[in-house]
Amino acid sequence: MAGQGRTAVRAREGRRRAAGAVLAVLLGAAGCGAPADRAPDTTARDVRAILDRRADAVLHHDPGGYLAVVAPDATALRTAQRREIAHLADVPIGSWSYRVSDLDPHGADRVTAEVRLGYRIKDYDAAPVSVDRVLELERDAEDGRWYLTADRAAAGGGRQLWEQGDIEVVRGSHSLVLGVGRSRAELDGIAATADAAVPAVSAAWPERWAGRVVVLVPGTVTGMAELLGSPAANYRGIAAVTTGETGGSGKAPADRVIVNPEAYTMLGSFGQHVVLTHETTHVATRARTSSATPSWLSEGFADWAAYRDEERTAAEVAPELADAVRAGEVPAALPTDEDFGFAGDADRLARAYEGGWLACALIADEWGEAKLFAFYRAVGGHSGRDGAVEQALHEVLGTTPQDFTARWREYLRSRLG
Repeated sequence: MAGQGRTAVRAREGRRRAAGAVLAVLLGAAGCGAPADRAPDTTARDVRAILDRRADAVLHHDPGGYLAVVAPDATALRTAQRREIAHLADVPIGSWSYRVSDLDPHGADRVTAEVRLGYRIKDYDAAPVSVDRVLELERDAEDGRWYLTADRAAAGGGRQLWEQGDIEVVRGSHSLVLGVGRSRAELDGIAATADAAVPAVSAAWPERWAGRVVVLVPGTVTGMAELLGSPAANYRGIAAVTTGETGGSGKAPADRVIVNPEAYTMLGSFGQHVVLTHETTHVATRARTSSATPSWLSEGFADWAAYRDEERTAAEVAPELADAVRAGEVPAALPTDEDFGFAGDADRLARAYEGGWLACALIADEWGEAKLFAFYRAVGGHSGRDGAVEQALHEVLGTTPQDFTARWREYLRSRLG
């Protein structure tokens, strides 16, 4: 979907449901920015100093410094903050900064700050992942200093992994797995699968990319939903999602593959490999994916990369669509973005991903893999959704939407009938 990238895989061997959509993750800038004019300059300066001190404490794994800016009588907050800084102890943080976007004073001694936390994992993130937070601060009447009294996610934002529990870190050859509440053996297995996915994606995608992936593994599907800021019901049966920012600037922040352990562990080794290869493809193609890219192309290409070297029949990969074709119910058109919604009918969702995969397979088979890559780049490089696919079909493949759809429908019959 436009501006989104999540991937869904139903938790059973051979009947995966991959759905990728890109959650919008805004690029965090280093340091603290200028706050709104409503706040006095001295207050703004004091708030920036507090946040700079807090960031420095994270970078130096300094619990005392992290808690020093929290109000002494904010007992619950101090307890939560003490746990959070401890949870981060093993995470290789490369940078951590706050940028103030707005300060809203409540009298002379209270202020609400809207801030953007930007953090980067050392050796893995080329740019920060950023998170919007809301902080409340009060000035102490005795010492005149400002202290933090509340720290929460901004509206629509999710909890962070370090808020959910102690983070265990597993370093793979091409991956970094950060897990909470899962066994070391399970995290090791995920790292091994991610390590195998990276070279498979590099073989399927011709452009240079980071060649590494960060995987988050919360303890439950509820924890996964909290990270994504959505209801848990949206992700039951979904094995993994990918977060990141689409666009061709090359400056998009780092992606995160977020695993639903409850669904992922129900898959066999083949299904797990497909899931993480699919997700890693989203990471590799991120700079070439934009709001102009329809879901059938982004998700279809990710599946095409995941199955590219696997010896599975089309009917094994696309069982729901095969059933429909054999029943004489060949889709009349390529899947729409709405067909990829998590909250919709599961069979419709499955047919959408399977149809997207077969559309990309058709291009690779009839025009060649180089043309498939060129088509993907051309669509993503278009100025907007309108006309993107039509123009790329004409300029890259020398065909029209009507002709391509007719070929795709015939391809379904030949591969699945």
